[in-house]
Amino acid sequence: MPSPPPEPGIIRDETGAQTLLGYVVDLTTGDGVALCRLEIGAQHGNRHGGLHGGIIACMLDNAMGYAAALSFEGDTQTRVHTLSMTTNFVAPASQGRVTAKGVVTGGGRATVFAEGDLQDEEGRVLATATGVYKRVKGQ
Repeated sequence: MPSPPPEPGIIRDETGAQTLLGYVVDLTTGDGVALCRLEIGAQHGNRHGGLHGGIIACMLDNAMGYAAALSFEGDTQTRVHTLSMTTNFVAPASQGRVTAKGVVTGGGRATVFAEGDLQDEEGRVLATATGVYKRVKGQ
């Protein structure tokens, strides 16, 4: 089956991890917010049948990392490294769509601070995170 045509502000299959997990990055809000969306499937589960914590952390890291990249002249091509990240798991999810949201809360020319949350379709917070991101030299 052919891939869907590119949509402005929507990123699919940019990395191997994104392709493997199946999440989509959405940068269309236009306000520096980055979203990662995932339809939970059996392949995303832990041994209790819930969304695996590693996938939750990955989605939050990506949402905050894209928000950090956007903070540098609004350019998604800017690359950043995660320096640190703390994740708090609040509630389980086992089906439906989840969305990770990342926003920048401060920082400077090379290092930025971000926070994120993961919510289910009803707006229930499943996890929260904070992170520190550094711009890759030469960008």
